Amino acid sequence: MRHTTRYAYGSPVELAAHMVHLRPRPQPWQTVLSERIVADPQPARRHDGLDHFGNCVTWLFLDRPHADFEVTSESIVEVDVPPPPDPADTPPWEQVVEATRTPVGWQAAEFTFGTPMAPLNAETKAYAGESFTPGRPVLEALLELNDRFYTDFRFRAGVTTTSTPVSQVMQRREGVCQDFSHAMVSGLRGIGLPARYTSGYIRTRPPPGQARRQGSDQSHAWVGCWLGPRHGWIDVDPTNGVVIRDEHVLLGWGRDFSDVSPVRGVILGGGDHSVIVGVDLEPADETDVCAADAQA
Repeated sequence: MRHTTRYAYGSPVELAAHMVHLRPRPQPWQTVLSERIVADPQPARRHDGLDHFGNCVTWLFLDRPHADFEVTSESIVEVDVPPPPDPADTPPWEQVVEATRTPVGWQAAEFTFGTPMAPLNAETKAYAGESFTPGRPVLEALLELNDRFYTDFRFRAGVTTTSTPVSQVMQRREGVCQDFSHAMVSGLRGIGLPARYTSGYIRTRPPPGQARRQGSDQSHAWVGCWLGPRHGWIDVDPTNGVVIRDEHVLLGWGRDFSDVSPVRGVILGGGDHSVIVGVDLEPADETDVCAADAQA
């Protein structure tokens, strides 16, 4: 997996401090075999740590003038997400809502509140409520809602920005993975279910015979929803209408995009700037084959 972000500044940047979420997050189902972050120019100081949510974070500090800045993350990750539980075997969604108000759900409760990018919104709540009818098993309703987003909304790059409000996304019914994830998170929180915005990548090349996934070649976003203390969290991808299995690599999660932005920071100088982002996520065996072909 390789993720490159390059900034070209209109005038030199004198000082810069960048915070990047570019290192995959270890999980029981995701093993990070190797990872590295390379920056050009080389930072004067680097610090690795964890944020409030336990995500891997790297801070880069540059103290010399530079007209360009490039940061690249390369990693090899093994992913083996267990299959989801039987939807009919999950509790009614109202029980999950109640569980967030008990000691067993206190950590999940953090993800029930609205945020600037995923506010509690009447329209998203009503949209989610069409699937979450009284007494329905929580995963059964979640899967239907995920499929409805995939069916009702059109993936179309360039019609929204990172500041496009959820209300506009619901009206337009089009956008990109960030938009659909924020809207779905907003709707789930609106009915009281814990939902988190999840950042990562999706496989660049589809498996043989399958259609190319929407949102590849860039950072991807999807939704985590808490199913209660017995089943824990499950991740679903409304952009592609699937449950997360082996095509996704997790970077981290938060309340919305602002918590897990791949690259953000503060610069002194720079003026106008342009940014280019490129992502490649491919199975390691395919990468080896491509490398061998290039050397032949």
